[in-house]
Amino acid sequence: MQLKFYKYQGTGNDFVMIDNRLQDFPKENTKLIAHLCDRRFGIGGDGLILLENDENSDFKMVYFNSDGNQSTMCGNGGRCLVAFAKKMAVIDNHTSFNAIDGLHHATIQEDGIVSLQMIDVSTITKQKEYSFLNTGSPHHVQIVNDLKEYNVKVAGAALRYGTLYGAEGSNINFVSKLSEDTFALRTYERGVEDETLACGTGATAVAIAMHNDGLTTATTVNVNLEGGKLAVKFDKTENGYSNVFLIGPAVFVFEGTFMV
Repeated sequence: MQLKFYKYQGTGNDFVMIDNRLQDFPKENTKLIAHLCDRRFGIGGDGLILLENDENSDFKMVYFNSDGNQSTMCGNGGRCLVAFAKKMAVIDNHTSFNAIDGLHHATIQEDGIVSLQMIDVSTITKQKEYSFLNTGSPHHVQIVNDLKEYNVKVAGAALRYGTLYGAEGSNINFVSKLSEDTFALRTYERGVEDETLACGTGATAVAIAMHNDGLTTATTVNVNLEGGKLAVKFDKTENGYSNVFLIGPAVFVFEGTFMV
């Protein structure tokens, strides 16, 4: 059978998009999903995302890591899905959609910049060398020296598979401060099991963790990633962080058919 797909990327975080409103995609087939995400034998992507109908919102997001397994929230994937939904005429410039972590609101500008509301964050675990928080997906945030030369894959895998986070593991973020409101970030993503060019929930976690640690007083934080730049805007309240928005480009790359 021929499978229609679309390819999107957000700051280098790339995704295979499929319109599954007719529920004809075999989403229990993890081998197929992993194959579609394979960069040599498939389409290639950090993940695969299904656009589905939802009774209580404009659409539903179903996200799979490149290993074929359904996963937690993906911020860049959510932003790209908003752009895809607009292309498919499901939405105009404003939307609300459901994902695994609940309801999200978003806007898309004519230049392709998507502002996506993330979940509120009320709990941040602060240790001497790192912080841990959940921004829709679990994130370890750690300041390092010489980020450019840092071996993210080796160090990230050691933490992801170590005793600190158990069998579930965590995404691992390594950070350096560039200015009062700007940080550089490199991320090892679980499910991809490698460094990715960008991570939206990771950028969100870094911005909040840096503010919580007192390393910035800005409530709009710029995050420079290997694949581009994102901004994270939030309100600090007595209960934590609310009105959290992940802001950045979502770009259509190409479309095609794949023989399944």
